[in-house]
Amino acid sequence: MNTIYLRWLVCLLLVTAAAGCSKQPATSSNNTPTDSALTGTVEKGALIYSNPLSSPASIADWVMEGPGELTFKDGWMQMYSPNEVMHHVFWCPEEFPDSFIAEWQAQPITTDAGLTIVFFAAKGVDGESIFDPSLPARDGTFSQYTEGQINSYHISYYANAAHNPDRGHANLRKNNTFTLLQEGKVGIPTYSDKVHQVRLVKHHNHIQLFVDNNKVIDYTDNQPVINGVDTGAPYTSGRIGFRQMKWTHFQYRDFNVWAID
Repeated sequence: MNTIYLRWLVCLLLVTAAAGCSKQPATSSNNTPTDSALTGTVEKGALIYSNPLSSPASIADWVMEGPGELTFKDGWMQMYSPNEVMHHVFWCPEEFPDSFIAEWQAQPITTDAGLTIVFFAAKGVDGESIFDPSLPARDGTFSQYTEGQINSYHISYYANAAHNPDRGHANLRKNNTFTLLQEGKVGIPTYSDKVHQVRLVKHHNHIQLFVDNNKVIDYTDNQPVINGVDTGAPYTSGRIGFRQMKWTHFQYRDFNVWAID
């Protein structure tokens, strides 16, 4: 009887353990996340901005800062600096709310060197528009955006600068203190020539960025003092801009922004 009872008890324990294990969430990177898993618990609401970036007419009201040039081919907008003269930032004219989901496609045209950034929640330091004429003029010089008279977040999601080749991983920073909030995972791989889907989620102070459904950045801005620097309260509404370092030749299309339900 004791032997039978012990065998029964062992079997019961094994079954219970297996059942407990089966309730754990899958963590394999091979699993394709659902839409809600990509963004945590937020879902797309109303579409508030849509631009195919497919022709000069589609970006007529956008603002280029620095010597960036644009060409259009096969429904894509290509951006580069002729002769790699200078970095540049291309601003969407729309001011976006505190919470949104933005998506676009991006593809490297050359992979020898380059770095792409998305600025978001960008406003003047006193809450004015970044296009307010009272603000100092900007020409693509990085410090004007990171330590100047505008506040923003930015994420470098392709990182292969000539002076720091094949860095790979993305960084999330808060400006105008240029504070590193999070060192993320690899965004667009250094030598990729493929089309990549980028998704930026800002849900109040929670920031996420995905490349091809892979989570690259996931950070909640709830700690104002970082390494002795007071970065201030979380940023709310503001503008979105695409920045490229001067070596970069990328193309973009299908830029869409949704409110969050």
